[in-house]
Amino acid sequence: MTQFLSLNEAELKQQNAYWTAREISQQPESWCNTAAIIETHRAEISAFLAPILALKGLQIVLTGAGTSAYVGEALAPHLTAKTDLNVLAVSTTDIVSNPHGFLQKGTPTLLVSYARSGNSPESVAAVDIAEQVVEKCFHLVITCNENGELAKRAAAKRNSFSVLMPKETLDESFAMTSSFTSMLLSTLCIFTPDVNQLAQVATQTEQLLDTQLEEIKGFAQTDIERLVFLGAGSLLGYAKEAALKCLELTNGDLISYFETPLGFRHGPKTIINDKTAVMLMASSDFYSSLYDADLYNELLNDQQCLAVKKLALNTELVELDDVWQGLYYIVYCQIFAFYKSMSLGLTPDNPCPTGEVNRVVKGVTIYPLTSR
Repeated sequence: MTQFLSLNEAELKQQNAYWTAREISQQPESWCNTAAIIETHRAEISAFLAPILALKGLQIVLTGAGTSAYVGEALAPHLTAKTDLNVLAVSTTDIVSNPHGFLQKGTPTLLVSYARSGNSPESVAAVDIAEQVVEKCFHLVITCNENGELAKRAAAKRNSFSVLMPKETLDESFAMTSSFTSMLLSTLCIFTPDVNQLAQVATQTEQLLDTQLEEIKGFAQTDIERLVFLGAGSLLGYAKEAALKCLELTNGDLISYFETPLGFRHGPKTIINDKTAVMLMASSDFYSSLYDADLYNELLNDQQCLAVKKLALNTELVELDDVWQGLYYIVYCQIFAFYKSMSLGLTPDNPCPTGEVNRVVKGVTIYPLTSR
């Protein structure tokens, strides 16, 4: 019988957990499918992007809401370090509520929109507002839904291009898992492709799914009430997503938080008590890793936490940039959140059945952009 995360299909469906388990488990395969899509359409993507990237003073804004915003936050430090591009991550919720704080009329802008469904009110509104504010505005839409509003609009406009993720990444579950990692990886494949790093992280993630599930389940079943994720650079974006995943899948029963290793000492460290676990996403950058090690050792010496765990990869074969190894880290954290949800008696596919939060955000009023 088919199993996902060591549970058979019948058990998962009975506990309303099937889609979350399946979508977490499919990610290494989905990454390869995503890379193949980008390679198939590379000529078209390059033809669209080349004249835009040549514009003097171009600003690239990576945007989305919630999990989709964290795609951009994980990517921006990497793209800044590895290219000559001016890249920043700004959520659609910030663009919609305060557009002039991030968009300038005379600055050519490529808005890269990430969206699972492409139907979230802020996602659509951010595109419209950018068109209003910026004289030379272009759009790269990276989405999992070919029938979503963002994809349909992109198909109808000359200044827009849509890249569709593999069909299986249009997650059926409440929480975004394979949609998050596939949209992130697609951007890496477009701007900084690296087949060796992709192969390495996919292989190690497959090994994680094959060999570490019982260890993660045991960790999730401990008496954790507060959980902190730490990461620097690109890993901060992953830490934010990990914290959100735990918050979502436990319906807020597990309080989760994120910070950088250096920033954690400046007040946030007060969250620690004997029911707090800390997960440190270790950087592969030698300089950054010095600060990781300092805080890790400090937390161990303090002996105030329930648990301190350092996430790290075996990089003997290929040295992985943080943004690539973060894919492995986030799968670990997704699995933890799944098992924690199950241990609390919740239903991971819909952890909030009373409807206060929804798979696609509802109840948002978009106001016309005016000067008054």
